[in-house]
Amino acid sequence: MQKRRINYNVIIAIISYFCLVILYIPCVAVMVTSFNDTRFGLSWRGFTFRWYSQLFENEYILEAALNSLIVATTSTIVATILGTALALGLYRANFPNFFGRIIRLSINLPIVVPDIIMAVALSVAFGFFRAFAPIFEMGMFTLVLSHVTFQISFVTLTVRSRLATLDKDLDVAAKDLNAYFFYSFRRITLPLLTPSIIAGAMLAFTLSLDDFIISFFIHGPESVTLPIYIFASLKRGITPEIHALSTVILAATIVLIIVAERLATVLIKRSKKEVKDALDDIGEKVGDLGLPG
Repeated sequence: MQKRRINYNVIIAIISYFCLVILYIPCVAVMVTSFNDTRFGLSWRGFTFRWYSQLFENEYILEAALNSLIVATTSTIVATILGTALALGLYRANFPNFFGRIIRLSINLPIVVPDIIMAVALSVAFGFFRAFAPIFEMGMFTLVLSHVTFQISFVTLTVRSRLATLDKDLDVAAKDLNAYFFYSFRRITLPLLTPSIIAGAMLAFTLSLDDFIISFFIHGPESVTLPIYIFASLKRGITPEIHALSTVILAATIVLIIVAERLATVLIKRSKKEVKDALDDIGEKVGDLGLPG
């Protein structure tokens, strides 16, 4: 008698779809609630857009949203530049084994250390610096600075993972053919790193928008962000405006992910073409090099 074979692909597919359902049910529930014409309770009272109109008339929510965007955008730009530079430095430098381990540990530390410890440490540090410079008063500047401290690690690791896959012969060939550093970086290294830099920047931006614990310890009275505002609203109860706000953020995130994915695909194709053109410009000898697909 022949044994019936188990179709593991079907089982894996069922488990995957079940996980997706569990993951997105809360998001769907929030979206549905944002259109429910009732302020309290879960019973359906009719479809309405009034919570969205009230959302965009609430100056406190709009101010908190603007603060979150300012902090996230500024800290992401700074962290992306510094994180990319740090990844390049670690990639090109030859550190001794012990010193290299210390550097890798220091990069990974902000990722694995609990946020509450980072928040307390930053609060104490800013309190110390505040004695010498008033710029370290709790506010937008300290909020941006604190976000940069943990964003750099994520950008560095993302860019380093891309650098690890690059062929070092590209730089060697460029140097042998008298291509100066900035030309080689601009025409070869940067195009190849662009997708990973964008990915690191998106991750840093998302982490900044989502951060609550560090922002709660560091923010000032004029620098309340959306997570802090939502937490404060819990004391009065979650209002439908918060559900509408969550739906807007979710929709914006979905659009951002789709655009970033399409942009990354275009940039990868363009970077390969730019690198090939740059190598052709450097000299005919580069034609003997095999570019990775």
